[in-house]
Amino acid sequence: MAEENNSAQIEKSFLGMAGLFFLELIKVAVLAGVTIFLVRYFLFKPFYVKGQSMEPTFYEKEYLIIDEISYRFRVPERGEVVVFRAPIDRKEYYLKRLIGLPGDRVRISEGQVIIYNSDFPEGKVVNEIYLDETTSGASTVTLGPNEYYVLGDNRDASFDSRRFGPIPRRDIIGRAWFRGWPLHRVTTFAAPEYDL
Repeated sequence: MAEENNSAQIEKSFLGMAGLFFLELIKVAVLAGVTIFLVRYFLFKPFYVKGQSMEPTFYEKEYLIIDEISYRFRVPERGEVVVFRAPIDRKEYYLKRLIGLPGDRVRISEGQVIIYNSDFPEGKVVNEIYLDETTSGASTVTLGPNEYYVLGDNRDASFDSRRFGPIPRRDIIGRAWFRGWPLHRVTTFAAPEYDL
């Protein structure tokens, strides 16, 4: 009889410990899920590169992490590569480089991008060392208080502000922060140094 009671108590104790273990496992899974959701939707978002408009900086099917939090504390900087809502199909996202900032006048002429602003009223050519080509087209655009001018690094294959005009600040989702794939191209990104 005593042995049966001991067996029943051991079985009860084991079931209690198993129940506590599964309860803790569920708590950890829920907490992990909530954390992943918050990080993915409010801080960092995965992004797959589609198309050739940013070659040679980014190639098709590369996997990027987009920093969505920095622009809540500071304004976008010239030269940063950003993800933004496509101006035509709002369900799509584009990856381009910020060239013109609010208040700038951006002129494209003879293969060069020239920025006019209060620091450079006579204009300053943007020295884009990451390009393999010149910038085709000829246009001049003055940006409003919350407008940005974006260009792809592969200027001959890029659908960018030369075609659809400036983009509003509210459409910028975040900046390219980290390339995680392919492994031989893993790196973090910072805005290039311009003398503007």
